[in-house]
Amino acid sequence: MKLASRPIRIAILDLNNNTPNEGIRCLREILLSTTGNMYGLPIEFKVFDVRYRNEIPDLSFDVFISSGGPGSPLGLENADWEKKYFSWLEKVWNHNIKAVNDKKYVCFICFSFELMIRYFELALLTRRRSQSFGILPVHKTPAGRSEIIFSRLGDPFFCADFREWQVTEPDNARLYELGAEIIALEKIRPHVELERALMAVRLSAEFVGIQFHPEADPRSMLVHFQDQARKEKIISECGQDKYNIILHRLQDPNYLNPTRETVLPNFLNNAIENLRPEVVFNFSG
Repeated sequence: MKLASRPIRIAILDLNNNTPNEGIRCLREILLSTTGNMYGLPIEFKVFDVRYRNEIPDLSFDVFISSGGPGSPLGLENADWEKKYFSWLEKVWNHNIKAVNDKKYVCFICFSFELMIRYFELALLTRRRSQSFGILPVHKTPAGRSEIIFSRLGDPFFCADFREWQVTEPDNARLYELGAEIIALEKIRPHVELERALMAVRLSAEFVGIQFHPEADPRSMLVHFQDQARKEKIISECGQDKYNIILHRLQDPNYLNPTRETVLPNFLNNAIENLRPEVVFNFSG
């Protein structure tokens, strides 16, 4: 097979624990829309059910996308799947330390971001006082203003943020040791005397973690939130105003669409440019 036609191989690590979700469908959709559209390279991907079936990819893949998922990211030390997941993470990290050209690119999303924080001991991971729930602003840090996955996004930009956990109190000495940088923080809340949570961390040139859901599709989310039972539950717990804001932001293309069309595509494009520089150099499409 010619090098130019060799596909980029991507592993999706599904951490949803067999819980119905839209995240994996959205990731599949983004990858299907990407194949052939970045320097003409085909993309192949495979989904691994990490928590429910104890499936873990090997290192033959070029890129890994580790998904969100339900439940607590703490107290999992005795779970077989977590032992395998952290073993995989260690192997990929160590591979990148030794590799020259064959680096592996990894994006950690939401639940996976929290596991990444735990594994590398980067900050404090705790349950929030109340769930973060909505289409909410994310602010770039100074490092985030030059971050490639946020390129062309506004500051702030908006994201799908649905979580009961948060990452705060970063260990600056540990971040410095690894060469990691905080690239985004949660919305500014001047009326709340609490530290703003980390929303994204660039761990290395190849590893990036994201607390929000960059794959979120506003169309499917709109259908989800218009379900009558779900609508009534949100209104009873959060109020009519909160529900109306969510619907408005899902219907307005200026909120979620830029994030969906930018963050993961930029991550993939950056990976491809570094994995196949000779294809990029010779591309004339």
